[in-house]
Amino acid sequence: MSEWRRYVIEIGMGIDQHGQDPTKAAIKAIKDAITRVCTVGLLELFELDLERDVKAEILIGVPYSQRVNIEKVKEVIPLPCEKVVKIVEGGLKGPGIALKEFGDKTNEILVAIAFITLYVRR
Repeated sequence: MSEWRRYVIEIGMGIDQHGQDPTKAAIKAIKDAITRVCTVGLLELFELDLERDVKAEILIGVPYSQRVNIEKVKEVIPLPCEKVVKIVEGGLKGPGIALKEFGDKTNEILVAIAFITLYVRR
């Protein structure tokens, strides 16, 4: 019987300076974390089928977590594997400059933190 084993863990940060969109901050955090994930040789090393044998678990802490579009977040993850995304209230929000030309509703800057764990079935 095969079991899931943790392969890699990466952390990323994303900022939405204008628009106060927690989904944008979450997506930027995922993209930042992905730049640090090394999956080169994963298929060859373990003889894996990405769709069947790899799972990505993503935990994102961001202000206004209930407003995050989880499907948009999943689309950013380039691997064709199972994607489990959990969004929690977290990250940071701080004062910035409100510019109506950029769609700002307030002067808040939103910061999201993403934690990506890849598991392989062995």
